[in-house]
Amino acid sequence: MKKDIMIYTISDSIGETSQKLLGAVTAQYPDLTFNNNNKFSFVTQENELLEILRSALKDDAIVISTLVNKNLLTTAKNFSSKNGLQYFDLMSPLFDLIRHKAGEEPIEKPGIIHNLDSNYINKMAAIEFAVKHDDDHSPESLLEADIIILGASRTSKTPLSVYLANKGIKVANMTITSDMDAPAVLSSINPDKMIGLVMKPETLASIRSNRLDTLGLKQDSNYTNLPAIQTELDYSTKLFEQYGAYIVDATDKSIEEIAYLIENHINQNRI
Repeated sequence: MKKDIMIYTISDSIGETSQKLLGAVTAQYPDLTFNNNNKFSFVTQENELLEILRSALKDDAIVISTLVNKNLLTTAKNFSSKNGLQYFDLMSPLFDLIRHKAGEEPIEKPGIIHNLDSNYINKMAAIEFAVKHDDDHSPESLLEADIIILGASRTSKTPLSVYLANKGIKVANMTITSDMDAPAVLSSINPDKMIGLVMKPETLASIRSNRLDTLGLKQDSNYTNLPAIQTELDYSTKLFEQYGAYIVDATDKSIEEIAYLIENHINQNRI
């Protein structure tokens, strides 16, 4: 069984730098499973940062930071040192070298690498769209989206939506439950735009159980029960096949791997 490594990424901008590093590093560990569902962008307040760090400590996670604000950096470093949190700051070591070499201080302005060109504006619009239309069943959001991600609860729909939005893709996602009627609007949507996520029931049960533990909630029999989960997945698969959705098995795949498959599908079908 692969060892699961929990990763938190924190940025006061989009967070692309940490994602690129993480993608390069995780590729070197094919026998490990990296869980980076916890991506935090535009973190600019100390109380917000501390809440994330406490959650990471509870999850025994590795934290990768690309914060540039000195006060936030100090807060993160002090918290990590005091509590034994595994914290890796990507920016400060290079800042220190340049400070020593040139005697100059960074301006501490997050996101300055991004000029307000059309690509950046489109990316911001896509991120806003993904956040606004997270688990949204409204016909308007589904029709406006570039792609719609469908799947049972905790199959990575939300982090995948945000990851793809960072590439300028407008994504809406919708949770599928075995007792729901599919929105009629799905029959009007190009099947190539619909992505159906499936997962081994044992894996999904484990993810849901860990999520409840993280939130300090009691284990819910229907939410984590294997037969109930199998029913959900069977219903989801039947619905995906009915509407001609592109099905992706998310079991043991990172967000980057799933996104790669979806992007290939998008390119091949010229969506």
